[in-house]
Amino acid sequence: MLNKRILLISAATAACALGIGFFMQPSTVAPAGSGGDSDLAGQQLPQEPALAKPISIEKITLTSANPDLADEDETTASEQPTGGRQLPVAACGVTAGATALPGALVALKIAAPCRGNERITLHHQGMMVTETLGPDGQLDLVIPALSSTATFIVEPASRLTTDADPATVGAVVQVAVPDMAEVDRVVVQWSGNSGFEIHAREFGAQYGENGHVWHGADPNQASAGKMVQLGDAAQLVPRLAEIYSFQRDTGEPAAQAGVIEISIEAEITEINCGREIAAQSLRVVAGRVQTRDLVLNMPDCTATGDFLVLNNLVENLKIAAR
Repeated sequence: MLNKRILLISAATAACALGIGFFMQPSTVAPAGSGGDSDLAGQQLPQEPALAKPISIEKITLTSANPDLADEDETTASEQPTGGRQLPVAACGVTAGATALPGALVALKIAAPCRGNERITLHHQGMMVTETLGPDGQLDLVIPALSSTATFIVEPASRLTTDADPATVGAVVQVAVPDMAEVDRVVVQWSGNSGFEIHAREFGAQYGENGHVWHGADPNQASAGKMVQLGDAAQLVPRLAEIYSFQRDTGEPAAQAGVIEISIEAEITEINCGREIAAQSLRVVAGRVQTRDLVLNMPDCTATGDFLVLNNLVENLKIAAR
């Protein structure tokens, strides 16, 4: 069991509600934080004191669950952009397909043949993450669903033609998720290099023990829940998310009953120290989504390497025996 140094963080404020607990966890005994901060320490990143509102997307196409992608061979050499000529809309369109998987997961396939390596934003039930298309404009993802009727909006970073054809703007795909009510989910999402993490301690597990689920845990450990990270952290000021999922009612008696303790933690780094950072939590229970917003004034840089631990931003999961 880890010893934790409890400090009064008078500068920390929570916009979501009163009663959120804060304490400082020293880096000497805390789990390692998210990587990549040192590589970006020299960059001047734009500050975002609060998460932006969802972008209003217009004139986008609702695709089928298994779309027929446009054939790139139909684009002739005379159609390629030379001297400002636009690519044909059929070649530059964005298409998306979705298939429901067990565990209330969705396999999402995105295709945009002439948008290789382009940044995109995925929108789903209030969750927004930044991803990057492959060199061929393809991207396959498995995403934890947040709704029994799961709608995904694919928003590209740029419009490749000057017209307003919906195919040049983005795509929408929708799929039914029949086992959504069997899954409890906790999401934390943020923008930039704020260093947030979800930690789930299942049925009395302490930090570093089996049942302590976080993105740095052994993926082969014996745990009841699963952690997924979404978003491309290599992008400039990306939108990132972590999702912890616990599946109920699998047809077998619950192996354990009790409480899964959930905390959201933020590492104090050279990038975020002394700054205001923002995040949002989403909790899915029995198919319903609850959201809370958070704004924190981080301690100064003398605390670099420590962690702020927010104990009450998300309610613990109570698992009953059956």
